[in-house]
Amino acid sequence: MPPVKAIAVAVALSLPTLAVAQSAEEAAESAIEARHGFMTMLGINMGQLAGMAKGEIAYDEALASRAAANIVALTQYDAPTLFIEGTSSADTDNSEALPAIWENPDDFRAKFAAMSEAAAGSPDAVKGGQGNLGPVLQKLGGTCKACHDDYRKAD
Repeated sequence: MPPVKAIAVAVALSLPTLAVAQSAEEAAESAIEARHGFMTMLGINMGQLAGMAKGEIAYDEALASRAAANIVALTQYDAPTLFIEGTSSADTDNSEALPAIWENPDDFRAKFAAMSEAAAGSPDAVKGGQGNLGPVLQKLGGTCKACHDDYRKAD
């Protein structure tokens, strides 16, 4: 099992237990921490692909394919479940999630699903040379931007 997938499985299995064993405040803090970790893992893998696309990192087909596979694995995790009530940027300073997530939960889930769709096939699509990275990154980055534009507090 790839390390990212193992981490996602561990987080997924621990959340129900955490929710029962913790107070609402502790559960909210755990959810925020988990989604920060989730986004960090996405960022690391997107960064590897972007670095190769820009020529900042030498193109390595195996590394590119692995980074894309990690992104696919991450998108299989039901990350929207980490966005529990009381964890918006209006509720805590430790969150960049806008309250709009809870006002438009179906759209929020649809945008996450779009990222999963964009990631599908990417481990093979990034093979064959540096020039193949751009289209994959555009698809993935477009889904990230669409969600962040509506549901993430601006920096």
